[in-house]
Amino acid sequence: MYRIVFLLFLSCLFLSLSAQEKKSLSLADCIALSVENNPELKLNELSLKRNEIQYKQAQYNRLPSLNAGIGHGYNEGRSINPTTNQFVTAGYYSGNQSLDMNLPIFDGLKILYDVRMKAQAKEAGRLEFDNAVNELKLDVIEAYITVLTSQDMLKQAKDALAVTEETVRRMEVLQREGAVNPGDYHDLKGQLQSDINSMEGNKQVLHNSKLRLARLLNIEVNDLLELDRLVMPAELYVYNSTELLERAKESLPGMEALKWRIKEAEQGVKKAKTGYYPTLSLSAGLWSRYSSESTGSYFRQMDNFLSKGVSLNLRIPIFNQFAVRSQVRLAMVDVEETKLRQISEENKLREETARTIFNLQTLKENVKNLQQQELSYQESFRIAQVHFDAGNSNSVMLLTAKNKLDNTKNQLVIKQYEWMLQKYINDYYAGTLEIR
Repeated sequence: MYRIVFLLFLSCLFLSLSAQEKKSLSLADCIALSVENNPELKLNELSLKRNEIQYKQAQYNRLPSLNAGIGHGYNEGRSINPTTNQFVTAGYYSGNQSLDMNLPIFDGLKILYDVRMKAQAKEAGRLEFDNAVNELKLDVIEAYITVLTSQDMLKQAKDALAVTEETVRRMEVLQREGAVNPGDYHDLKGQLQSDINSMEGNKQVLHNSKLRLARLLNIEVNDLLELDRLVMPAELYVYNSTELLERAKESLPGMEALKWRIKEAEQGVKKAKTGYYPTLSLSAGLWSRYSSESTGSYFRQMDNFLSKGVSLNLRIPIFNQFAVRSQVRLAMVDVEETKLRQISEENKLREETARTIFNLQTLKENVKNLQQQELSYQESFRIAQVHFDAGNSNSVMLLTAKNKLDNTKNQLVIKQYEWMLQKYINDYYAGTLEIR
């Protein structure tokens, strides 16, 4: 039994250490880190708490209010004793105590509409937070793919530099023996410096890409681990622009949130109209007083001079400088503004989904053409290299063939990752985004 327990302990320890020794981050890891650590998202999360507090307070407004008060002072000269209502000229201390309760009976349904407004604002806020999470995920995907693109571009630049360095080394030997055209030799050395500059430029682009990803994850760039490679997604069903737009309207929380914002604004109009109606409330209270000029202790006087009261209070609005009418009109403006914002967001979404469909189809053809182009330029460069080594060509023809091949490889890397990103964006709008 002791051996079994010991082996289980070692197994758990090994698994724990293995987890701690992870040397890379997957796309799912990065998204999880960003959702957990991103400060902009946490600011949005605070709005959820604010909406919850405001909703609860709107419900609490149905309850009666109860307040206690106590006050004390010193009087000098001719004044009225509050306990006897007689004039006195000597200095004395006085005080008063009160306990008041107020209960709204009818307020034109203002509290009811306010509760509904806060409930709809709470639901809209929840959907807006979900939309912010989705947008953050999309930002992380874009930043992640940008880093991978920059890494591959840097590798391409290093490979191109290695080819040029090898050619220059051979040319240096021939140059010392006087067996090469000096112009070709210096032309290749210039290309070598150009390739070095290209590599350094790609290092800078990679560093900036990592900085953006690290910011989204809220970590130091030096703490960013190596990123796992992404597998090109399998072929997916390509929607037309109308289909993708309709799916996006149904799946994106931000579009649903706008519907709740319209409902909230419409309740705001009803709430503002309650100002036209009279209000009725119930009040009750206990009051007492104290004076150092009267006989009896403080608490004895409080009991002796105690009074009680209950009242019904009716308030009828007659004229208030058109304030209620202005509030109603402003609330109606809020409704129109929210509806126009919904239309604007739908137009923007229509543009983005149409662009996504077009880009997805175009990039697919770009990748296919560039793959064929790369094969052709590889053969062209091989032939140019053979002719140049045999002395049947010059550096211009060799470098022209090399630059065509390098540019095609670079474009292929860029377009492949752009195609991958567009597939993720397509899934995002279609509501089928899955991160592994």
